[in-house]
Amino acid sequence: MGKDLTSSLIHRQNILNNPYALHEIEKASRITGIPFEGKNVVIKEQIATFFEVTSRTVDNYIEKFGAELRSNGYEVLRGKRLKSLKLAISDLGGNETDFITKTTVLGIFDFRAFLNLAMLMTESERARLLRQTILDIVIDTINQRTGGGTKYINQRDEDFISSWFEEDNYRKQFTDALRDCLDMGNFKYPLYTDKIYESIFRENAREYRKVLRLQEKDKVRDTLYSEVLNLIASYECGFADILRNAYARKQRKLNIWEVDELFSLFEKEAHWKPLIEKARNKMASRDLAFRDALHKKLSEYVIPLERDEFERFLGEKSKELLERLEEAKDVMKRLKECD
Repeated sequence: MGKDLTSSLIHRQNILNNPYALHEIEKASRITGIPFEGKNVVIKEQIATFFEVTSRTVDNYIEKFGAELRSNGYEVLRGKRLKSLKLAISDLGGNETDFITKTTVLGIFDFRAFLNLAMLMTESERARLLRQTILDIVIDTINQRTGGGTKYINQRDEDFISSWFEEDNYRKQFTDALRDCLDMGNFKYPLYTDKIYESIFRENAREYRKVLRLQEKDKVRDTLYSEVLNLIASYECGFADILRNAYARKQRKLNIWEVDELFSLFEKEAHWKPLIEKARNKMASRDLAFRDALHKKLSEYVIPLERDEFERFLGEKSKELLERLEEAKDVMKRLKECD
């Protein structure tokens, strides 16, 4: 999916909140600045020179995108902090010394704010080239940290294994209830599985596969995030109970119209709403950021990922599924020995 950073706040913020990509971009770009409070900063005149635009152009972006830039590291210095910056600039002996001598307020950009501005600026060829470099590095960084692909990035979450095992157990309860309580052929299993998927994330299995570009051998549930698996398990457990209660009342198997009506009432229960909202938000936002996959039916749920999300799926605590399975085996073995 082509990403136009100049027009998408979500794409910009997903890069600026990714500490691993930022580290690689900073190394590759080698942008130098003024050492200040433990980091390097640049001022408006340096930015105008770098991007080959006027200072007024920079001012226009600050005026139009001030809130976004401030949230990513742009700030205005006054008083003691400004004096400290003046001393730092004086020590460097750069061309900026004369300009700032009588200045009483001064805006500065740290590296994140500098990149933020580069993602916004349409007048500068240098900014365009930097945007392309940024996108290439982000893709490379995610691929390197996930071992070359993001199809199963959900499995790097430490909560995945427990959710996966629990959902598999509730899945059995659900399919057993369909077998025992619904008078219908084997088509009922994919039919009501799709009903659950559509209720939670507005896509059936076929549509989901298409969005994630899954192969025929790939299992949908192996690609789902733990929050989504947990909600699917809750649906399966709850609806299985409803089916068995209805079967017990009627003393016969239910027909498809009766089961459809039960499911319609079930999915409209108020307690599902906050859980569904969270699941849709997680799926839509993570898949866009990590898998470059847009769920069009969930587009209104997409928001930028916070830094802790990148830590969760790309950081040192995230692990491959095989490692987690080995750990799970060891735990189960010890528990068995205790028995």
